[in-house]
Amino acid sequence: MTGEITINEIVPIDLEGGVLVNGFPSTGITSAIATESLINTSNFELGATIDSDKFPPISIIRDGMPNYATRIFVNKDLKVAIFSSYLTLDVTMHRSAARLMLDWAKEKKCSTIVSSITVKGSSELEVFGVASTGKARGKLVEKGITMVDHATIPGISGILLNEGAARGQDVIVLLVSSNKEIPDFQATANLCDTFSKIIPGVSCNLTKLENESKIIEEQLQQATQNTKDLGDHIYR
Repeated sequence: MTGEITINEIVPIDLEGGVLVNGFPSTGITSAIATESLINTSNFELGATIDSDKFPPISIIRDGMPNYATRIFVNKDLKVAIFSSYLTLDVTMHRSAARLMLDWAKEKKCSTIVSSITVKGSSELEVFGVASTGKARGKLVEKGITMVDHATIPGISGILLNEGAARGQDVIVLLVSSNKEIPDFQATANLCDTFSKIIPGVSCNLTKLENESKIIEEQLQQATQNTKDLGDHIYR
């Protein structure tokens, strides 16, 4: 754990040889919507909560019950964990969040960390990939995902790549192309499809995703606005 952010595990979590997915909202919220869809489709359960004195003080109410804004959902059978968050973290927290994931993945003996960002693209929507190690790059090649030779990767994903390379931990970052300024269903569907290629066993119900994406989008945007309102004075 880092000094700034703590994980409170609710149930025993065995992820040896498994995958950790970063679901923090990044550029746009396509990544967050896609990971939320994975959670809703692939039989994940709440495994842990994540909190920090530097996080905005927010409770997310669902079905009348309070929830931490940042949580870890786990599929024990698939050995996949997803860091899911309604918070768009201030840039000053990005290094701490990335290091938390790297440390926790190492502690749990995860084989790979998968993250994603949205990039502005042409009308041809695609998903590209970059990786921190030769082994991780080999996984992208094996799954037929086009590699990126030159790019600038911002935020948590960029730090995961840099520190993953320095530590020898396998990190894959997916770059989903979108030609829209607003959340893009087709881009989200493409990202979900790519997740299912590189993470064995996970899936997205695209019909359900299309029906729920607007609801998820509204929930994330509301939480993001609340976070901004509170964070304006917290992060000073």
